[in-house]
Amino acid sequence: MDARVMARTGRSRARRAANGSAAEGAARAGLTARGVIYLLVGVLALQIAFGTGNRQADRGGALAELADKPFGAVLLWALGLGLVGMALWRLSEALFGATGKDGHTAKKRLPAAARCVFYAFVAYSVLAFATGSGSNGSSDRQSRDVTARVMEMPAGRWIVGIAGAGIVVAGVVIGVQALRRSYRRKLKLGALDARARRLLDVTGVGGGAARGIVFAAAGAFAVRAAVDYRPDRAKGLDDTLRSFADTPLGPWLLVCVAAGLVLFGVFSFALARWRRV
Repeated sequence: MDARVMARTGRSRARRAANGSAAEGAARAGLTARGVIYLLVGVLALQIAFGTGNRQADRGGALAELADKPFGAVLLWALGLGLVGMALWRLSEALFGATGKDGHTAKKRLPAAARCVFYAFVAYSVLAFATGSGSNGSSDRQSRDVTARVMEMPAGRWIVGIAGAGIVVAGVVIGVQALRRSYRRKLKLGALDARARRLLDVTGVGGGAARGIVFAAAGAFAVRAAVDYRPDRAKGLDDTLRSFADTPLGPWLLVCVAAGLVLFGVFSFALARWRRV
């Protein structure tokens, strides 16, 4: 058989495997795992808003909360493996393209590659926590440490500032897409009844808007850190959420944002069932 034919055949088989039931299962497990993390972070943030929380509202706090539940170790392993599935799904999109008419374009494949790297890191941190070999460090301390190291580099302030501005833009895009209900393009609309559509719209709009606000706020703090040349002004997820309680609206703004993160967790569960993969 000609080498080119063999290569095309191999790529075709790989593409079919990536688009098959295994990839679909990985995607749905990953979306479910993402939903668990956002749901727990939202609940922890609500507890902080009402003065009853003693854990940080970030991934570390969510993992610690999960570990305290019955069969916590099993739940952590399931969460970590689900996130591995998310990373593999995004890898398949980067290599072979996503669903949709423009799924094979660089515009779709490059973000999929970035998401693959991100979720691979998150999966590693969760599995390391499950095995007891990873630290449950504060996202705030990690953010300040990374910012400080980058600022020590040549043009470090510019790098931090540009990265922060990029996060602000990403937050705005996330919020606008949620308000425009762009997620509907990725749904199995024919399988949705009226109740399911309402659930997706409430959780998708509310949850996506809250997620966008958090991203934009975290990016703004990074920009401020760069402008002031103060790495300590950079904030992780926990400090970013707590900052909402320091606004003139007080803890009620944090309540709204935290409730939105809970909604996004539920939205991720709904996507795990009704998203086209």
